[in-house]
Amino acid sequence: MSRQIWVLLHRWVGLTIAGFLFVSGLTGAVISWDHELDDLLNPHLTHVDSRGEYIPSLELARAIELRDPRARVTYVPLAPEPGEALAFGVAPRVDPSTSRLFELGYNEVFVDPVTGAELGRREWGAAWPVTRENFVSFLYVLHYSFHIPEMWGIDRWGMWLLGGIAVLWTLDCFVGFYLTLPARRTPRPGRPDAVRRQLARRWRTRWAPAWKIRTWGSAWRINFDIHRAFGLWLWGLLFMLAFTAFSLNLYREAFYPIMATVSEVTPTPFDTREETDTHNPIPPTVAYAAIVGKAAAEARRRGWEEPAGDVFYAQNFGIYGVRFFHPGDDHGAAGVGPPALYYDGSDGRYLGDSVPWSGTAADIFVQAQFPLHSGRILGLPGRILVSVMGVVTAALSVTGLVIWWRRRAARSRRTRRRPEQRAAAAAE
Repeated sequence: MSRQIWVLLHRWVGLTIAGFLFVSGLTGAVISWDHELDDLLNPHLTHVDSRGEYIPSLELARAIELRDPRARVTYVPLAPEPGEALAFGVAPRVDPSTSRLFELGYNEVFVDPVTGAELGRREWGAAWPVTRENFVSFLYVLHYSFHIPEMWGIDRWGMWLLGGIAVLWTLDCFVGFYLTLPARRTPRPGRPDAVRRQLARRWRTRWAPAWKIRTWGSAWRINFDIHRAFGLWLWGLLFMLAFTAFSLNLYREAFYPIMATVSEVTPTPFDTREETDTHNPIPPTVAYAAIVGKAAAEARRRGWEEPAGDVFYAQNFGIYGVRFFHPGDDHGAAGVGPPALYYDGSDGRYLGDSVPWSGTAADIFVQAQFPLHSGRILGLPGRILVSVMGVVTAALSVTGLVIWWRRRAARSRRTRRRPEQRAAAAAE
């Protein structure tokens, strides 16, 4: 395949994905600090001044459902922190009169763990209106799904679109790298080895400018050098972000099936159970207290030292999950998350577990996708690095568009000159 074809592929793939990468890059740079920003913007929801004995979280969850029978609590934090409110996740129940979900207008409830007072409600990830209370979550959802709405009972259209963009980005990483390489000059047959070595050295010399940004050139030249040099120096990180974006957005649709085909992956209960559509959730018949009791006993049997940190119910799978961590450590080892035990919501039977950094090599690779994408695998330095890479991704999108626009304008000028040149030649 000629180099010109690769240039065309890089150009049109880049034009297709540039706008998406610009938005996802900038939002990714911000949401690396989602918890910190949310605390800064909404202290009236996340912080409390009361001190004293904590009310059991399951009692607070029951009180939330009593206040609004349309709601089902789907997430219960079990590990309060001094001065911090508890954020409960809720989901709408099915309205018997319409067989559709109730419209709650909120999916989070903030409660003072000492007094039991409700501090406020909000809809995490709401597309509109954007307020101080949902600003960070608005950016979070924009980052991975562009807030594309539910259609035909499926709410994953945005994730599928951004997953497809991530696939194109992953492949284009290789095309862009190839185009930085200078054309190889093949010596004629019979040339001595010394000549071949000299040509190889010249090839490396001709590639060296691709790694540099010449600040003394024109603005267009500097823009081109930024696009090429940043892409080369940061190629590994860009490829990692592109690939993990694909694996996270298309996990069930493509990534897990491919991994299960090429390697030995231990499935979780979510990998082996079909997800129901949005308006057909599976109501639990076993209470939270029974599940937490079973999970705590199993954790003691395994010798886990961490207490039960939270419990959730995935109503579109019919699965309970209990995670074990100390207060404030819900991201677990290297950001991969704490260990968890899973139970069936209909009969309470044990379904499986997830233990960080354990299992086959393929299991560990699968577990590493989110910590890599978020930078949490390296702690604070990793989050800083991912924020910087978000800005770099946006900058590469802009510089790529500038390169295309300038070359398009140059081709247009040449096209306009040709009739004038032919007319001048005819006159002469």
